[in-house]
Amino acid sequence: MKANVGTADRALRIIAGVILIALTLSNTIGPWGWLGVVPILTGLFRFCPAYTLLGIRTCPVDSASGAK
Repeated sequence: MKANVGTADRALRIIAGVILIALTLSNTIGPWGWLGVVPILTGLFRFCPAYTLLGIRTCPVDSASGAK
């Protein structure tokens, strides 16, 4: 798995995931808030399967690997 989630994107994903889970735990929103686990995991692993399917990459290209 190549990283395809950049630094700013990563931070926003983790923050959004934590907010969703916090809202669920405080009974502000229903159990759908547990979907906040998904952005947390994609932020921690720096990989988003949807980005791969859509051809999106928010992290800088590593010039040492020879990628263009």
